[in-house]
Amino acid sequence: MTGFARSAGQANDCAWAWEVRSVNGKGLDARCRLPSGFEALELKARERATRKLKRGSVWMNLTVTRSVRQADVQVNTDALDRIIAVLPEIQQRLPEFRPTSAEGLLGLRGMIEIIDQQPSEEERAALDTALLDGLDQTLDSLAAMRREEGERMAAVLDVHLDRIGTLCEEAERLAAIQPDAIRERLRDQVAALLEATPALPEERLAQEVAVLAAKADTREEVDRLKAHREATMALLAGTGPVGRKLEFLCQEFNREANTLCAKSSDVELTRVGIDLKATIDQLREQVQNIE
Repeated sequence: MTGFARSAGQANDCAWAWEVRSVNGKGLDARCRLPSGFEALELKARERATRKLKRGSVWMNLTVTRSVRQADVQVNTDALDRIIAVLPEIQQRLPEFRPTSAEGLLGLRGMIEIIDQQPSEEERAALDTALLDGLDQTLDSLAAMRREEGERMAAVLDVHLDRIGTLCEEAERLAAIQPDAIRERLRDQVAALLEATPALPEERLAQEVAVLAAKADTREEVDRLKAHREATMALLAGTGPVGRKLEFLCQEFNREANTLCAKSSDVELTRVGIDLKATIDQLREQVQNIE
């Protein structure tokens, strides 16, 4: 099922944002795109997606923006003391030497060190917790959007199931009159073949009709179609993921409709079977979008 959700927040000196989107898929394929330094969150992010979603291709994208911290300045006092200690000796050797200023001393290479403040372990743990909580919130929003889509699709599925029910009733009616139609067709065929010869005994004709009727009996397929329809309606009325079960039922729907068409010896019954296959295919296309 398709969907998109976004959430943003602030933790310590970081602003973060999660964007999660999903498209249809037979199974669950969760992927992460994380900024440098946050790779350790990938496994936990996948675990959270697995707990909340059961189907679809899901992309989770995280962006983190750090505010500029004020850097600490540190003077290399050891080096400064050594330089100050040798200044009198330098002045004796070089009378023209002018006393250096503090600015000049501090400008020497390595005299001043700028130290970036790194977050402590507690701060980083708090940030990771905030990011994962934000992901949970985003996944919940995505799941809610997918549920809304599922509710809208339920009305479409009900239309297809109603159509299947109507076609099953029509197929059941036509299947009931098939034996009589087979008898009449066989009688006409025998009469055309024998022409002036004596007619086929009624007992033999009944035997042939019984054999053909048994081969062309579609009541079992119709009963199975009705049972699959009831099972589908029960799944839709329940809770929890049902997408894969519905896909399996669509396969069984299609199998019975194919068998019905293969057995049919009546044009009207064949037409009903073709309409069934078309409706089942429409149902299957919608079922692929259900979690």
